[in-house]
Amino acid sequence: MRLSCLQENLSRGLAVVGRAVATRTTLPITQNVLVSTDQSRLKLVATNTEISITTWIGAQIEDEGSITLPARLLTELVNSLPPERIDIAETPQETGITINCARFNASMNGIDANEFPPIPTVESGMGVKIDPKVLSDAINHVAFAAATEDSRPVLTGIKVEISGDGFTFAAADGFRLAVYEGKLVEALSEDASFIVPARALQEVNRLIAGQQEPVEVTVTPTQSAALFKLDNIEVVTQLLQGAFPNYSQLIPGSYDTRALVDLEEFARATKSASIFARDGSGIIRIIVSGGGEGDPGSISVASKAEELGENEGKIDAKVDGEEAKIAFNSKYLSDVLEILEETEVALETTTPSSPGVIRPIGNDSYVHVVMPMFVQW
Repeated sequence: MRLSCLQENLSRGLAVVGRAVATRTTLPITQNVLVSTDQSRLKLVATNTEISITTWIGAQIEDEGSITLPARLLTELVNSLPPERIDIAETPQETGITINCARFNASMNGIDANEFPPIPTVESGMGVKIDPKVLSDAINHVAFAAATEDSRPVLTGIKVEISGDGFTFAAADGFRLAVYEGKLVEALSEDASFIVPARALQEVNRLIAGQQEPVEVTVTPTQSAALFKLDNIEVVTQLLQGAFPNYSQLIPGSYDTRALVDLEEFARATKSASIFARDGSGIIRIIVSGGGEGDPGSISVASKAEELGENEGKIDAKVDGEEAKIAFNSKYLSDVLEILEETEVALETTTPSSPGVIRPIGNDSYVHVVMPMFVQW
């Protein structure tokens, strides 16, 4: 293998695939990046066996070849080099390379490319196209609600349902539920559903910035893997198997009290209450009060830390229904308020022991459900 490429292009390519490099593993070669020539371009691949990222960068290829190199070492070296042309050549030993850039010279030992884990091929199967902005919004609105612990692996994923020209993303961790509905670029003739690891979608979201063309998503006929095709980047992920909770049953169909509040004020009051909630089991108490005639209602957002103090913020609200009380985990409430972009949100409640529902006003595509915390009022 003998080739030349620009330092900034190689650095950018290594940054793209770097997040798929295994950190703790029993398979040491997954800590390497596969460097190979592919149709007059340089191909970089990294995998942790659950997610694989491939990218292509422009290069001048003199001799074809492939090798795997320590990802961390290669990335740090390339990032330290000046923004000049990099010349890469295989050494006579065949499992090493030399790297020359300006007046910098280095050699690096690698592992034979044949030992690199095969990347699942997703060439046929159900395929859809999603506008990158729509996909990014969907991921931002639901991914944070997925579980991070593996006690119930299926909850670490995002349930994807496709029907006609629409799709639904749903994530739940047992304490909250986020559901987002969006539109496809083209309608699909058959309905489909599968579970994508939330981490994989977050990586797609990280790489989607600047993307103009629709993202192509292909799922294997056996629903074992999915391919996300971006500009010069491909992300392949294993799909999760198992039964995802019937989330539609978790969304309350009615409410006793509904309060419309300014999103910015609600988020600020929640942030202030969260400071004291840290030392008070993370509890934020919310009291919704209806106003009198001609007088707007209000929401009280309060928290208490027994030995440190307490905090309460009051904000105006348009209240429909009777007075209500409910307590939330401060993190769950803050998380959802931080990702919303609308100016006004609705908080719907029934009883202190029933889930609370948050809906952005003017955006019917999103609903968020938060389980209450049981407190002494």
